[in-house]
Amino acid sequence: MNNINNLNNIDSTNPTIRWGIVGAGRIAKTFANDIQLAEHATLAAVASRNLDSAQAFANECSIETAYGSYAELFASPEIDAVYIATPHTHHKEQSIAALRAGKHVLCEKPATITPQELEEVLTVAKAEGRYFMEGMWTYFLPVILKAQQWIQQGRIGTLRHVRADFGFHLPYNPDLREYDKNLAGGCLFDMGIYPIAMAWLFLKQDPDSQNVWHHNAENGVEDDIAVFNSYNKNTATAQLSASFRRKLPNYLTLIGDKGLISISDYWGARDAKLYEQEQCIDTYTESRSCQGFNHQIEYVSLELLSGKLQPKRVSWDDSRAFQRHIATIKKSY
Repeated sequence: MNNINNLNNIDSTNPTIRWGIVGAGRIAKTFANDIQLAEHATLAAVASRNLDSAQAFANECSIETAYGSYAELFASPEIDAVYIATPHTHHKEQSIAALRAGKHVLCEKPATITPQELEEVLTVAKAEGRYFMEGMWTYFLPVILKAQQWIQQGRIGTLRHVRADFGFHLPYNPDLREYDKNLAGGCLFDMGIYPIAMAWLFLKQDPDSQNVWHHNAENGVEDDIAVFNSYNKNTATAQLSASFRRKLPNYLTLIGDKGLISISDYWGARDAKLYEQEQCIDTYTESRSCQGFNHQIEYVSLELLSGKLQPKRVSWDDSRAFQRHIATIKKSY
């Protein structure tokens, strides 16, 4: 398996990237925990909308500096890059502010809530000469890399079908962020981006045709969605689902004309199984003590130390594809 972190031209005088976290919620906590396992990254600061929240987070995660505003973090000369871990609707504004302040940006997915917003961010990143990447952390997991390798080796033959779902029962509550229309709530942005990203990773093309079924919660936010895509004159298909109404199998299945790959809970994948007919002929397991964000953090840190300004994996074109596909699905209902 290729090592995606094997990059050259690392500046030996600056062996680590100093990170700051924007936001103090659940996903920020995962980042703070996992960065400890990234060799070329250190966590130097956290910022929240108020100092009490930031300080409590800093105390819990042993972070040296806490800021009571995002602007203070962006202005700090002690920070090289920021991880934006706030609700979707704040991503564009905060990414642009950080880039204009001279910081490199890793922004939690979805990077923005429209394709137009994404282009605004990328335009600023290019103008400022700063790095921007969308945080599709699943792309960096060793299990996903192994699945790609198996396919490249022809072990399942020609890939014919991608099936990916992500769903848990989350009872309707308009006060929850997931159901909040003002925060771009709904299962498509929150969960659906994972199946969309998997279909794009393994097929790397837009569908020729698409059928969408959806169900809305009481306030009009989608809480259940299923998508069927056909690609390249029906030579490949994808079945993608996301839901707040029901527990889905939560598998990624990659089906070829000679075999298939099965990955459970694939967004945080820890193991993969390779089948030929009904027989499991190979397995791959990653044993780790964390969620898995460390792989993404290390990758970005190494790219920055190598002087890169655009990511090779989760490229800007990948992010454009995510936004394009989400927008197309939303237009159907």
